[in-house]
Amino acid sequence: MNILKSEMKFEDFKLNSDGMIPVVTQDYENNEVLMVAYMNKESYEKTLETGKMTYWSRSRNELWTKGDTSGHVQYVKSLRIDCDNDTILAKVEQIGAACHTGNRSCFYRELAAPADKE
Repeated sequence: MNILKSEMKFEDFKLNSDGMIPVVTQDYENNEVLMVAYMNKESYEKTLETGKMTYWSRSRNELWTKGDTSGHVQYVKSLRIDCDNDTILAKVEQIGAACHTGNRSCFYRELAAPADKE
């Protein structure tokens, strides 16, 4: 277990209307964006206590420690807050796939790209 010490209290974050803060999760070695999820106070505190990313599942309405069922754990390397205190950047060691589809990243589908000039 890797206990983390926070420089801020959860109450100092600017939360959305549901009392949560978005978390952009990124690979600590290559900076690949793996996923975006949300934390409430309980999930933030559990993340600090365990050193494993724990989110709030909005669809299941419960705590969700990444990897509890899949084995695809995210070990926290660092947590950063943006300039407005309204988004967390989590740098993690990702074991296995981050996406529930089995892909390493949730961002595997291209949405738009520059049109070819002919």
